[in-house]
Amino acid sequence: MALIGSKSMPALARGRYRAELAQGTGDVAEAQALRGLAFRTGGPDVDVFDDLCDHVLVRDVRSGTLVCCFRLLTLSGGAEIGQSYSAQFYGLSGLESFEGPMVEMGRFCLHPDWSDPDILRVAWGAMTAYVDQNGIEMLFGCSSFTGTETEAYLDAFAVLKDRHLGPKRFLPRIKAPDVFRFAARLRRKPDMKQAMLRMPPLLKTYLLMGGWVSDHAVVDRAMNTLHVFTGLEIKAIPAARKRLLRAVAG
Repeated sequence: MALIGSKSMPALARGRYRAELAQGTGDVAEAQALRGLAFRTGGPDVDVFDDLCDHVLVRDVRSGTLVCCFRLLTLSGGAEIGQSYSAQFYGLSGLESFEGPMVEMGRFCLHPDWSDPDILRVAWGAMTAYVDQNGIEMLFGCSSFTGTETEAYLDAFAVLKDRHLGPKRFLPRIKAPDVFRFAARLRRKPDMKQAMLRMPPLLKTYLLMGGWVSDHAVVDRAMNTLHVFTGLEIKAIPAARKRLLRAVAG
């Protein structure tokens, strides 16, 4: 398992933003406060996985404001997948045979008052640097839709069903008590415009890189989200996309 600061990632500065790993408990506490603000938890968002993860912080260089953060849990391979945050919600036995190093990206959030697309670019540049520096072969996590009502997201879920379901050998099994089985239930031709408007930015980026999703969404009332398991084999990222990411990361 990873410990805070145990993996390497060079600091990354692009334009007005800088991404780097948390250097101690103060930085982690600041990330927890931003998560609480973004997820509307009424206070800092804290759980037992924080002490096992590396935390990436993206700041506005001019003001020092923390505008984005996420955490990374590194696993030596699929045999450790049961120790991940996602394993609380999904049956992940299909990934136990994956042999390469893996990293779970979680608690990704943006400051609600900041909407600059460069923030997301810098965040993914930092992720790319972390993946390259540590020889990661698979990236995974939970991608969240805001709220727990499915109606507004049916076009987005229809697109996920038609184009982005995971390989059968990796596909997560149902484990959570409350799920939306969109692959089995939806019978509709999606409105692509509405689907893209409703698709979470993080999930859009995963899909552009060749990522895949579970065939069901978990209804997480504690976090007020619907989330799908998302996986991405690094070798599956299109070459042109890798060049763009590494241009930011480098």
